[in-house]
Amino acid sequence: MFETGIAGWEAHPEVWVLVASLAAFGIYAVRVIGPKVVPAGEEIVSRKQVWFFCAGLILLWIAADYPVHEVGEQQLYSVHMLQHLTFSFFVPPLLLMATPLWLVDLILTDGSFVDRSFRRLATPLVAAVLFNFVQAISHWEQVVELSVTNGLFHYIMHILVFSTALLMWVPVVGPIPELRISPFAKCVYLFLMSVIPTIPAAWLTFAENPVYDVYDRPGRLWGVSVVDDQQAAGLIMKIGAGFFLWSVIGTIFFRWSAEQRRQDVEDRRRHQASLTYEDVTAEFERAPAPSEH
Repeated sequence: MFETGIAGWEAHPEVWVLVASLAAFGIYAVRVIGPKVVPAGEEIVSRKQVWFFCAGLILLWIAADYPVHEVGEQQLYSVHMLQHLTFSFFVPPLLLMATPLWLVDLILTDGSFVDRSFRRLATPLVAAVLFNFVQAISHWEQVVELSVTNGLFHYIMHILVFSTALLMWVPVVGPIPELRISPFAKCVYLFLMSVIPTIPAAWLTFAENPVYDVYDRPGRLWGVSVVDDQQAAGLIMKIGAGFFLWSVIGTIFFRWSAEQRRQDVEDRRRHQASLTYEDVTAEFERAPAPSEH
């Protein structure tokens, strides 16, 4: 039922179990498994990876629990869009950057069916197609209506959004080096990921009538009209996702440029350091003598 205020508190044990299980697995992996498989003296996880893991779990919890879940499912489609933005662009890369390679090697045994399947699904083309397909169908009116009226279907859609987003981010920040693409390819890849969502975003932003009847109910939260709500959802999708992806693209590009400049400087230094007295003498001997006038 749609209300002018936020719905009363509702427990989400499935969210608590998921977040608690991920936290428990992370602690167990670092404290119990890691010391057994990581050679002595090597770092099990870095401090940065710990921060990424904690940030990913906190964002996952906030986006999936009360009140974000209730408002997004029952009252404001813009909040529902903010949920999907979090599940697609914020949580997956954080959890991937938090995952150590030794843990992936234990889960994805070389040559196993799971390993082969994952590597096929995580290739840039396949991952991009799956990600954008799920993003596209998540905006269909029938899918949105079923997500609002059926809690189980809504949960399944969140799993699909998150899992395909996880695959999409593997070529960019995944823990497996051979699955990551070059910096330039990452920029092109993420640029394409930023272009495709603008289609449904523009559709929502410029629609003058309600797009989703399931959200067109009296007693709007905070008095926000259904048209203003869907326009806000379109702007969140277009500006929020676009700004984030372009920020990542800029970061990758400038880091790549800085690394290229550093390598050029190092190459010049090595070349200069390798010159000997004999090399300089031989170069002068090869040079033609100055003409006398």
